[in-house]
Amino acid sequence: MGLLMQWDGSPHRWFGPKRPACSLIHATDDATGTVLGMKFRPTEDAVGYLRLLDQVLRRHGVPVAVYQDRHAALYRNDDHWSHEEELAGIRFPTHVGRVLRDLTIEPIPAFSAQAKGRIERQGGTLQDRLIAEMALDGITEIDQANEWLDSIFLDRFNARFAKRPEQPGSVFRRITAAERYLKVSFAYEATVANDNTVRLGGLIIDIPPGPNRRSYAHYRVLVRQHLDGAWTVWLDQTRIARHPSTPLREPVRTWRPRQRNESHRTRHILQTYLETTPAPTPWGHYCPADKGTS
Repeated sequence: MGLLMQWDGSPHRWFGPKRPACSLIHATDDATGTVLGMKFRPTEDAVGYLRLLDQVLRRHGVPVAVYQDRHAALYRNDDHWSHEEELAGIRFPTHVGRVLRDLTIEPIPAFSAQAKGRIERQGGTLQDRLIAEMALDGITEIDQANEWLDSIFLDRFNARFAKRPEQPGSVFRRITAAERYLKVSFAYEATVANDNTVRLGGLIIDIPPGPNRRSYAHYRVLVRQHLDGAWTVWLDQTRIARHPSTPLREPVRTWRPRQRNESHRTRHILQTYLETTPAPTPWGHYCPADKGTS
């Protein structure tokens, strides 16, 4: 148990034919069929996968690997390189991919629905059984359903349907609540401006003076938005600023229009909040001891 997790999103009219369709993002243990976690979301997105991962880590721990499809929240399907990627010599992952790498969970992409048949079949089973049980318990809203799934349904379902693995024991690794909060988050690289602020889209984060310096201007920092919406700013592995919660928004990768002196084939991935690829490593693609924009 814990050697391989499968996860997937299942769009359906989960709350009845008269209600809008939404997505159930769920994870299962390959060895036992144990449902490790479930989250309803309006659509299948990175926020949903990170919330699901946080639930799995809290309830079970860190799995060794995850088998997944090539949904855009999980897998880079484009073949383009930004200037930053060319300089670093690597292609940056999605936000979910970066979190998996930070937790040393190996992502394994599936190239067909049949390849991940276990999680696909479980989605079909849930479309039958879960809908009936929610109706019996009067569950009609996403937030209400997510609380009910975590507190009642998961344990009840697993007690009846989970199997014993061929090899006993578990290889899930324990993780603390503090480490979970830090790592399961969106992360962006940014450069501190001359006024000692970080700007991400329309968001401005003030950085207070540090114990050994008044200004962090021109330093490359890592900015995290945690699952509660709160923001933190990190230099190396030291938190240097906080910002109150804002709504979680799905990051969107987009293309900057080419300039006059550029080839018609030139395209660039923007590196800004809401239109971004994530930081490529746990602490960005700069050396933690370096200053500036290496």
